[in-house]
Amino acid sequence: MDNQNTNSPAPSRRSLLTAGGAGLALGAVAAGGAVALVSSDGDAMEPAAESGGPVPFYGEHQAGIATAVQDRLHFAAFDVKTDDRDAFVQLLKDWTEAAALMTEGRPVGDGAYGGLAEAPPDDTGEALGLKASRLTLTIGFGPSLFATYGKAFGIADKRPAALVELPKFPGDNLDRTRSGGDLCVQACADDPQVAVHAIRNLARIGFGKVAIRWSQLGFGKTSSTTPDAQTPRNLMGFKDGTRNIAGTDTKRLDAHVWADGGDGAGWMKGGSYLVARRIRMNIETWDRTSLQEQEDVFGRDKGEGAPVGKAKERDEPFLKAMKPDAHVRLAHPDTNDGATLLRRGYSFTDGTDGLGRLDAGLFFLAYQKDPRTGFIPVQRRLAAHDALNEYIQHVGSAVFAVPPGVRDSKDWWGRGLFDDTASTKGGA
Repeated sequence: MDNQNTNSPAPSRRSLLTAGGAGLALGAVAAGGAVALVSSDGDAMEPAAESGGPVPFYGEHQAGIATAVQDRLHFAAFDVKTDDRDAFVQLLKDWTEAAALMTEGRPVGDGAYGGLAEAPPDDTGEALGLKASRLTLTIGFGPSLFATYGKAFGIADKRPAALVELPKFPGDNLDRTRSGGDLCVQACADDPQVAVHAIRNLARIGFGKVAIRWSQLGFGKTSSTTPDAQTPRNLMGFKDGTRNIAGTDTKRLDAHVWADGGDGAGWMKGGSYLVARRIRMNIETWDRTSLQEQEDVFGRDKGEGAPVGKAKERDEPFLKAMKPDAHVRLAHPDTNDGATLLRRGYSFTDGTDGLGRLDAGLFFLAYQKDPRTGFIPVQRRLAAHDALNEYIQHVGSAVFAVPPGVRDSKDWWGRGLFDDTASTKGGA
């Protein structure tokens, strides 16, 4: 591939990447809900959550799923613009190398300055001097990648059975320009500029081969994978994600989050399936609703977050004590044959709608073993009966197959999907 024509890093620049990176070993252990780094000589280092340091990029699973949830999000869905399989595979390799550098807090390629004055810099430069800020980058492939480019890329028969298009649910008012996508990248960090920098540079590297279809900035995490930490609140003022799966709970992660590759897509073993929904809240209506009604809608009290009739947030809820249309009652696994999701949602505010109302709400992100037994049946129940529907509307939607992690510096995002397929030229 001609690197000069594709804006990809030159081979000499890519060679800067090493497995050890900045002297950090590839392993990580949980430490108080944070990610603890281990140096190359085996000595424990300051936890990333406390230091603003790097989260290890390499591993069995992609970071950014069970990882301790960061404070900020930049999520981007991309459309593919090439039917050249080799060019697309090279893009995935280039993206992987750039991601590994950025998650270590390092610039892409030769950096933002000091290179040829006649050429654009390899890195856009706005993250210079900033910490890694626990940046994680997580990639996923949408159903349309297989439907549109399956033949050209030689992957038509490798679409997982679990990667289904989401049905239209009652009350959906989806904006097509904020839905779908051939692939996605989820950038989470504790510094918004670090997250934006990561997406910006991946989009620059992908110029001519992919283009951003839509994106979403998020703040104020609305769920946590570290249950020992304080439960965050959503924009309605209620604690969210009390019963979320802990990032250290390997048993529940195996049961509900990690794909086993048993549906004919062995390349997805160790991966997961991501559902993204942009949910707008009718903030002004909610703010004029009585406290009692607000608590009835959720099935929890607003102060402590305790379920109806209980004293503490984490007390086991007595579902029948809640109103039949209470959100917690309808979303609870016991109401949905055990369906359980790992949520990583964020709040958003995107100005106003021109009528003086805030365009604000929840950018819902949920990982699961299979959307057919996870998100879809739960959302069908919620869409039909949830009292919360009076105050929210789903306006954006997408689903992605998130492959397993990158094992080492010779591996790359999506390798299992492409490495045993023949090169296929021609149109899709």
